[in-house]
Amino acid sequence: MFLLAAALWRRASTRSVALGAGLFALAIEVSQLHHAPWIDALRATRPGGLVLGYDFVWSDLLCYATGIAFGALADAAARHRRARPVA
Repeated sequence: MFLLAAALWRRASTRSVALGAGLFALAIEVSQLHHAPWIDALRATRPGGLVLGYDFVWSDLLCYATGIAFGALADAAARHRRARPVA
């Protein structure tokens, strides 16, 4: 999720990318609580199922948060490394 957000918002700060990715992940998970016929029909397609998921699971939020945190740490480290002058 973090890598996708970072690819879309290339000039954004690490914090902004992490926040955007987290909000998007939360929106996707919360949308899984809604089971209207139109969204369930969308979920029945392979792309819709992969993007929207099927069922709300609390542990998914923990997994998203962990992945976003690792992505943010790696991005921050890479930005710090690029910012250092070469000796």
